[in-house]
Amino acid sequence: MDEAALQQALTDTQNLGEMPDADAVGTVGSPDCGDMVRLWIKYKEKDGKKVIDKASFQSFGCQTAIAVASIATELIRGKTKEEALSMSAEELSKPLGPLPPMKIHCGQMVEGALRAALEAENKPAASSAAPVVSDQSGTLADALTAAGKTQGKIKIVLTS
Repeated sequence: MDEAALQQALTDTQNLGEMPDADAVGTVGSPDCGDMVRLWIKYKEKDGKKVIDKASFQSFGCQTAIAVASIATELIRGKTKEEALSMSAEELSKPLGPLPPMKIHCGQMVEGALRAALEAENKPAASSAAPVVSDQSGTLADALTAAGKTQGKIKIVLTS
């Protein structure tokens, strides 16, 4: 993984936060381990096709998961649902360079959240990346609360 690219992606994090008017929402992760990604998608019509207009995310996870989610929200813009569904975790994290083995799950979580959101219109979300949290409303904190994970603290560490 290119550490400079990771730091740049974190410095330039884009599309972070809820999207109240989203057309689709997908959540992947496990409240038990604390790694979770929620992705919101908004579509628009362009040249007679339904394409992704914008996407945003929230993440409880490491810096790599945040960076991949930020990059993914930019990469999927302007793509059709089918084009976005065809994107792999490797493609979504490619701007960071090859991820080390212990960070590959970060890209897989983002891919899983993307797939869950894209497939949310037709059926319940599913992903091989991690257990899926079924509550698709609200924030990730709401999902943790709904899953009964109300004890403990979240520590946010800012790095330069």
